Amino acid sequence: MIKKYFNKKLQRLFISKNFMKILYFFHYIIGGRNAKDINISFDNRKKRSEIVQKIIDLKNYKSYLEIGTFKDDLFKYVKCEKKIGVDPVSGGNVRKTSDDFFKDNNHTFDFIFIDGLHHYAQVKKDILNSLKFLNKGGIIMLHDCMPRNYYYQAVPRSQLNWNGDTWKAFLEVRTNKDVDTYCCYADEGLGVIFNRKNKNPLELNLQNFKKFKFNDYVNNYKEYLNLIEYDELIKIVEKYE
Repeated sequence: MIKKYFNKKLQRLFISKNFMKILYFFHYIIGGRNAKDINISFDNRKKRSEIVQKIIDLKNYKSYLEIGTFKDDLFKYVKCEKKIGVDPVSGGNVRKTSDDFFKDNNHTFDFIFIDGLHHYAQVKKDILNSLKFLNKGGIIMLHDCMPRNYYYQAVPRSQLNWNGDTWKAFLEVRTNKDVDTYCCYADEGLGVIFNRKNKNPLELNLQNFKKFKFNDYVNNYKEYLNLIEYDELIKIVEKYE
């Protein structure tokens, strides 16, 4: 109870306007002032709730796991036979960190949606853990893979609308030849991971993706993300076994 209280207090501090103003200035100094923007918009594009449900229905999936439920913006809309939502603070139906959940978990899932702590190291860990519990023919999806400017992806968080550096973890998994990866141009960028050989691996020889330069991403984001439209994603899902 006490831990939950302090977690909520910390969350409020980290998203307070004054605290984020300080961090925004910090990010401006260390890289934001020289960073490029991407001219993208998610207006009039499919929402994650619609896409997730479409895939579940299309593939007749029976089990769904969501990492990071927050206010149940997605979780409450998903209809699936077995549904687990994990969050240490709010939403879902399991009150744990993702690390603790995976440590104790003995279930497997058809569809796993990752939207937890948007920090590269944690997202990478959530991806690797999810792959261990993904059923054959299952799919992993990540939210927030397409930051439109430096501040959307800056860590620590410095604005309310924020993607974090999820994109770095997604680009790293794109180099893995044992999983097939795409990013759907919808709802802040939906990274999609299929458990099969990579049909278009990202050829980047980096030792530390945490240090990936944002301007390099901006210059090559379509190629790096293996960016596709919603209709193309659905065609890929239909043929996936």
